[in-house]
Amino acid sequence: MTRRFGGNGTDIILDIRDAAAHAPLRQRKNGSAGTAAVHAYGQEDYMAEETQSITTRHDAETDPALWWRQAVVYQVYPRSFQDTTGSGLGDINGITGRIPYLRQLGVDAIWLSPFYPSELADGGYDVADYRDVDPKLGSMDDFDRLAAAAHAADIKVVVDIVPNHSSHLHPWFRQALADGPGSPARDRYIFRDGKGPNGDEPPTRWQNHFGGPAWTRVDDGQWYLHMFTKEQPDWNWRNPDVCADFLETLRFWCDHGVDGFRIDVAHGLAKDLDRDDLDDYVVMSTNDMPADGSHPVLDRDEVHDIYREWRREVFNRYDPPRFAVAEAWVRPERQYLYASPDELGQVFNFEFAKADWTFDAMSKAIDEGLACAERSGSTSTWVMSNHDVPRHATRYALPQVPTGEYHQIANDWLLRDGTTYIEDRQAGALRARAALMLEMALPGSAYVYQGEELGLFEVADIPWDRIEDPSGLRTSRAQSTKGRDGCRVPLPWVASDVPETYTSDKRHVHAGSFGFSPAVSDAEPHLPQPAWFKDFAMDIQDADDGSMLNFYRRVLRLRHEMQTPDTSCTLLPENRPSGMRDGADGQPGGVIAYRRANGWANLTNFGATPVSLPNGEVLLSSAPLTDDGRLPQDTSVWMRLR
Repeated sequence: MTRRFGGNGTDIILDIRDAAAHAPLRQRKNGSAGTAAVHAYGQEDYMAEETQSITTRHDAETDPALWWRQAVVYQVYPRSFQDTTGSGLGDINGITGRIPYLRQLGVDAIWLSPFYPSELADGGYDVADYRDVDPKLGSMDDFDRLAAAAHAADIKVVVDIVPNHSSHLHPWFRQALADGPGSPARDRYIFRDGKGPNGDEPPTRWQNHFGGPAWTRVDDGQWYLHMFTKEQPDWNWRNPDVCADFLETLRFWCDHGVDGFRIDVAHGLAKDLDRDDLDDYVVMSTNDMPADGSHPVLDRDEVHDIYREWRREVFNRYDPPRFAVAEAWVRPERQYLYASPDELGQVFNFEFAKADWTFDAMSKAIDEGLACAERSGSTSTWVMSNHDVPRHATRYALPQVPTGEYHQIANDWLLRDGTTYIEDRQAGALRARAALMLEMALPGSAYVYQGEELGLFEVADIPWDRIEDPSGLRTSRAQSTKGRDGCRVPLPWVASDVPETYTSDKRHVHAGSFGFSPAVSDAEPHLPQPAWFKDFAMDIQDADDGSMLNFYRRVLRLRHEMQTPDTSCTLLPENRPSGMRDGADGQPGGVIAYRRANGWANLTNFGATPVSLPNGEVLLSSAPLTDDGRLPQDTSVWMRLR
C-alpha cells in the first residue's frame, strides 16, 4: 500500500525553514556538481524550494560491460558460508548449492574471499598457491561448476586477489630461503641485512598491521619484511618475475570464468626502502600518511603503474573487459586514483563502514564517496560490513559516541565479551533497516556481507581458545583485542538443526550447526555459533514476511525496479542538520535526503522529531510511518516524487 502526500506538485526535493546552517556536503570552488548529491533537512515540516538538477557524465549508461557500476555484490566468506562435507569448514560446493538463495535475494554478483591453499595464518589471506583451490574447500572442477551455476543465474563472480604478500609456504618463498642472500629467488621478496654489529637488529623499527615486528630474521641472518603476520612475507614488486606471475594469475582466473577482482591491500604493493627516513614512519598507519604519495610503503604513486599494466595487459584483453575494485585504506583525497578507468576502475569507500549512526558521520561518508566517484569518473561503492569490521547491526546498537578511534566502542565491547556497553538490539535492527535503504538508493554499487541480510549481530563472546584471527593471538597485542572472528562465525541456515537443549554453557551450540554442516557431521564449525543464532536462522526468516531477510529481498527488488542508468541526483546548496542534539545518544539530528534523476528519493531521519514528507508516493519505509504520515526517528523512506 502506498500513500500520497499533498504539496505544491513540483517534482523537487523540499527544503526547510529556519534551520541552522551546516557545511555543504558537495561544495566545490568551481561550482560544479558531483555524480550525486545528498541533502539534509532539519526537524520541521518541509516547504517547497527550487533545487538544481545535475546531469553527470554517466548519463544513459547502458553498456552491459559496465554491470558493476550499480551492482549489488554479495561477499561470501567461504569457510563460514556452507559446509557440505562435514569438515566444519565451508566449501565451494556449499556456495554453489546456495546460488538459488542468492538469486532470490536479488544480488548481481558474488565476491569470494580467498579460497586458495592456505594454512590460515590470516583467514586465507596467506596464499600458498594463487592458481588453485584449497583441497579442504574443493577443487578447480568445483570452482568451474560454481562459476557456471552463478552465470546461469545471471550472477557475476568476483574473486579476491592478494598481491601484497604470499604465504611463507609459497614455493617461491621456500626457494628464497633455500637459495640464500643475493639469489634471484630471494629478490622476489624483500630481504635486508639487519642493523647492529652482528645484524641482529631489524632494518627498521616498524610494527606490522597486527602489532608485532614487521621483520623476521631467517637462519642465514637476513630479515624479511611482512606488513602482516610473519607467515605473510611481502612481495618485491620491483622484481619482474613477480609482475609477470601475477599477470598470469589474473589471466588464469579470467579464463575460468571470473568477471572481476577485489584487490587486497591495493595501496601497499610499491615500496621504497632505499631511503634514510624509514623510521620516521609507522607502517600500516594512515594517520600520518602524506598526501603526495611519498610514504615509503603505502599509497606510493608508482603503485598505479602496476594497475595500469593490469588493465592494459589483462583486463581489457577480455570481452567484456574485466572489473576490479581496490581495497585502498588511503586518504580520501587520493582514493580516486585507484578507480580511474585505465587502472582498476573502482575503489571501496570505507567511510560508510567506519561511520557511527549519526547524521554527521553518515553525511561525511556519503560526501566523500561521491567526491571520489566524481574525480575518478567511476561510481561509488557503499559497504556497511565486511569480514574485517564488527557487524553494523551491533555498531548501531552500541552507544553512538564519536571517539576519534576506528570502532573503539565496538572493539572495547568485544574485548570484554560484550559486557562493557549495552547492545540495544532493537535499536540496532531498526537502524540497520534504515541504513540499508539509505545505502541502496545511492548511485553506485553496494556490497552486502554474508549474514547481514539475516540481521546478524556480532558474536562477542567467542572463547579465547577458539579465536582464529591473528590480531587477537599472534602479535604483541595478544588479548588486547578480540579480533575479527565475531563477524566470521558460520551462518545459521536451519533452526531445527539444533535441539532445544542446545548449549552446555547457555551461550554456544554444542550439538548441531544450524544447518551449516550436514546433519550427520560430528565436526564442530570452525568458530562456535551462539545459541541466539536460532532466532536468526534463514528458514525461520524465510517464512516470516516481516523478517530482515524478506526486507532485504524487497529492498533489492525495488532497487532494481527503480534503478536508472543516470547516476545524477538533485543538488541543494546546503546540508542542514536539525540544530539540536536529538539524534542517537545525544548526537546532532537531521534528515539526509537525495533524489535520483527519475524522481526516486530517499529520506532518512536521524532526529527525534518526526518530519513531514514531500509531495509524492511512498514506495517503502524501513519502519511504519506515524499515524499522520510523518517519518519517525531512525527510519528511511523511499518515494517517487511528483
